[in-house]
Amino acid sequence: MNEIPAKIPVHIAIIMDGNGRWAEAHGLPRLEGHRAGTENLRQIIKGCAEIGVQHLTLYAFSTENWRRPKAEVEGLLTILETYLDKEVDELCAEGVRLHHIGRLEAMPDPVRRKVEHSMEVTCGNTRLVLHLAWNYGGRDEIVHAVQRIIEDGIAPEAVTEGLVDQYLFTCGTPDPDLIIRTSGEMRVSNFLIWQGAYSEWYVTPTLWPDFSKKELYKAIEIFGQRERRFGKISSTEDET
Repeated sequence: MNEIPAKIPVHIAIIMDGNGRWAEAHGLPRLEGHRAGTENLRQIIKGCAEIGVQHLTLYAFSTENWRRPKAEVEGLLTILETYLDKEVDELCAEGVRLHHIGRLEAMPDPVRRKVEHSMEVTCGNTRLVLHLAWNYGGRDEIVHAVQRIIEDGIAPEAVTEGLVDQYLFTCGTPDPDLIIRTSGEMRVSNFLIWQGAYSEWYVTPTLWPDFSKKELYKAIEIFGQRERRFGKISSTEDET
């Protein structure tokens, strides 16, 4: 195992970007890049479980990704089904519980049932919660929460940040301490825009299929060197 960082985030979220560019660089079709990215999940999930990360959220498919070519979307859905078929036993062996965030009900029935089955099979695991953001969008999540608040007849003056938290897809999950984006793009991409308000960000030019456990630990090490102030002044300023 690589050297364990001293300060471990409770919750890490990752925008897994760069599969298409990885495939292009290797002279392969885009779907081969997505397959390589899916293969990379194993070492990152295992790495998080080994060092005590409690929550890992992976941005796999956004609400906007349905606009991609039909063949690519269908290929991605097939890759998801194949991954769940192959890896659910491994997730159980690692003590990982699968949780989906996003519009699960809008996914094709065979895929939805497979996701629901995988969540059921792993529901007793407690070492690490793997939140799979598939058919997820941050704005859509907030709209969905507001709609449900209105449906429940909650008075405007009763709406607080804590109440909104209860209506999000991530209800009961701590906000991410660290958000990692691979491939070097400097965009939030509609990911956890409520929950990530005070997250630390780490952006690397490494494409997702090449993002190793060593790079994960490097990101965590850099996270540990930062002072999280949550709107307050620096502790060193406070002392002067």
